[in-house]
Amino acid sequence: MVVMAAKKACEMLSKSMLVEVQRWGCMKQTGVSLRYMMEFGSIPTERNLLISAQFLHKELPTRIARRAIELETLPYGLSEKPAVLKVRDWYLDSFRDMVSFPEIKGTNDEKEFTQMIKAIKVRHNNVVPMMALGVQQLKKGLGPKIVYEDLDEIHQFLDRFYMSRIGIRMLIGQHVELHNPNPPPHCVGYIHTKMSPVEVAQNASEDARAICLQEYGSAPAVNIYGDPNFTFPYVPTHLQLMVFELVKNSLRAVQERYMDSDKVSPPVRIIVADGIEDVTIKVSDEGGGIARSGLPKIFTYLYSTAKNPLDEDCDLGTGEAVTMAGYGYGLPISRLYARYFGGDLQIISMEGYGTDAYLHLSRLGDSQEPLP
Repeated sequence: MVVMAAKKACEMLSKSMLVEVQRWGCMKQTGVSLRYMMEFGSIPTERNLLISAQFLHKELPTRIARRAIELETLPYGLSEKPAVLKVRDWYLDSFRDMVSFPEIKGTNDEKEFTQMIKAIKVRHNNVVPMMALGVQQLKKGLGPKIVYEDLDEIHQFLDRFYMSRIGIRMLIGQHVELHNPNPPPHCVGYIHTKMSPVEVAQNASEDARAICLQEYGSAPAVNIYGDPNFTFPYVPTHLQLMVFELVKNSLRAVQERYMDSDKVSPPVRIIVADGIEDVTIKVSDEGGGIARSGLPKIFTYLYSTAKNPLDEDCDLGTGEAVTMAGYGYGLPISRLYARYFGGDLQIISMEGYGTDAYLHLSRLGDSQEPLP
């Protein structure tokens, strides 16, 4: 029945539309560096906004088309799952909106274009939990005999897919934010030219402790070491998301380990170091660690037992943006955010003691976006 519905949907996609998607999907993508975004956006004149919009008008359909094509050809029947079909439709709708938009010639065109891409960004708010739901639907169908090594292909697809999504949302968000008539000091779009990693770590830790308090009734302390006056250019929302995820995992591990103990739970420690090439943030806990055999699994999208906020019974519309706290995608997606601007995320664990997460951020901002 589902396969029939999928076939019908494919037939309904007009031939000309599929030809267009294929044509755009073959075009070359153009990566942008953090430094370029910062320098270009530092003077958001009408002319610069026009150039930016004209670039996005060519670049976004190419990136979106590539993802739409991949969504059609996933292994194990994942493409036919209702949630994945839903995501594919969002991508096709956005592709259609982009390519049917006329050439951008002046300021009025640019303003209209900006409104349209803003709406596209909102349409895709729930792509991550929706894809997670698709993977859950697939797992249900495959049953307990599933061999996760075989799903490596799906894992690699999701890495490419989510990395591309980070790029698309960064480009749209950056362009839209450059229209802000009163940008906060030192901000160029999404980029903060004097971001204090210690300050962002403090905010992220407070948020993570609040969730821990809500869930367990208490939360370990978080101690932060580093120079609060040290700043470098980065995207604070990306860093907030990554540190929040790491601290939340550490708090949970410590809390679970010391819940029934008389001992005071040890604090989670965050150390911020500024090197010449990298700024590194280490999050250390004494939460008991992870077995070595379990380490490869922490970066996969297929293991979480946590409940997806978009489970079967809920409406599949674009409701409020959903947090990624609930369904085990925090670590793999945090690593993609780190890699997006040339950094990385590594987890080192001592089973029986605790875990250290090393978040490396490239200080130079020169690396091109990865373009899957």
